Amino acid sequence: MDPDRAFKDAIYEQIARIGRAVAHPRRLEILDLLCQSPMSVETLARKSAMSVGSTSQHLQHLKDAHLVCVEPRGSARIYRLTDAATCELFRNLRGLAERYYPDMRAITEAFLRDREALETLDVATLQQRLKQEEVVLLDVRPAEEYAAGHWPGAMSLPLDALTDRLAELPQDRTVVAYCRGPYCVLALHAAEALRQHGFRAIRLADGVPDWRARGWPIAEGGDPL
Repeated sequence: MDPDRAFKDAIYEQIARIGRAVAHPRRLEILDLLCQSPMSVETLARKSAMSVGSTSQHLQHLKDAHLVCVEPRGSARIYRLTDAATCELFRNLRGLAERYYPDMRAITEAFLRDREALETLDVATLQQRLKQEEVVLLDVRPAEEYAAGHWPGAMSLPLDALTDRLAELPQDRTVVAYCRGPYCVLALHAAEALRQHGFRAIRLADGVPDWRARGWPIAEGGDPL
């Protein structure tokens, strides 16, 4: 074989390993979840509504491609993204799909059609309203995701605890809820529940990976409760 051709074939085969690893919607969902925080296979299975066995198989494909790694933590095995570039890979794929495929917009609009219109906030407006104490910012993801990274000053109030903790929220301020990103439904359900209880509530579409990618400060740790 022509050595030039052999060289090119070998190089593109290595690049194709990444393409094969992410060529499954469930693996993309796993990457999206791991952009939030490291997780065990059991946690990933629960959050993605998959069996532990199926989740393990998908993780093995991602691990073989060096997109995720695993570390022991006591008796548990915790999966994490190999580095920030893996999250950027997911975000870039998402962005390309949004740009090239009208179905992305159609699917989203169909899902939101019968729901109350959502107000959009840009970051500058959000920061100004937070500074003037006009809004309360809620992180409605699970507590471990909040601890791994959140908007500075955001209050952790996971969706499954929301209705039991409504008394902690001021009635005279708008509540802005965010979760994992534009296609996460946790903040949508939180805003709906808050409106049903008389609160003025807004869903913020962006999530921590989007803010981090833009270079905005992200807080870590803290008391999630």
